Amino acid sequence: MRKGLLFVISGPAGSGKGTVVKDLISSHPELALSVSATTRKPRQGETEGVSYYFVSTKEFERMIENKEVLEYTVYCDNYYGTPIKAVKKALNSGKDIILEIEVDGALQVKKKIRNSVIIMLTPPDSKTLEARLRGRGTETEEVIEKRLNRAKEEVQLIPLYDYTVVNNDNMAHECSEDIYAIIKAEHLKSKRTKNIIQKFI
Repeated sequence: MRKGLLFVISGPAGSGKGTVVKDLISSHPELALSVSATTRKPRQGETEGVSYYFVSTKEFERMIENKEVLEYTVYCDNYYGTPIKAVKKALNSGKDIILEIEVDGALQVKKKIRNSVIIMLTPPDSKTLEARLRGRGTETEEVIEKRLNRAKEEVQLIPLYDYTVVNNDNMAHECSEDIYAIIKAEHLKSKRTKNIIQKFI
């Protein structure tokens, strides 16, 4: 049976991760989406257990203590992390699983699961990023400034990633198809197809 692979999609706030991943899963339902947990409050339109698992700080810290998260980070004063149980279940069943997480978390996952594939999703430039953040209308000026400064730090980590995909405005579907091409290519790598050799012996 084909082994499932873990694909981690991360990038600065405003890079369009949520929109791109939603399109990816909608277009390719064979992929499994891991739902992250967070201590931040739900935004309008977000659904418990679909967008995130929304938990208290006390509950999240209990999960960390009991090693129930694959990775976690603190971002703008809130915890974000990946419950490990569902990830293991999907991979063991042979499914590819998509994680949409913060940059710190992506690098943690790469250290723990060496054959995971980490993809940086980024806007084309800083002006586009700022316009997207301000266009949300959901955050204070202080939070926007924090996110912009954090983004400048995060894009410096691109060399640590396996792939970088630029998400231009109004190109979410094209961007998700670029990511799907990466998924297909990873399964075709020679190191993952050694079993073919046995069929010729």
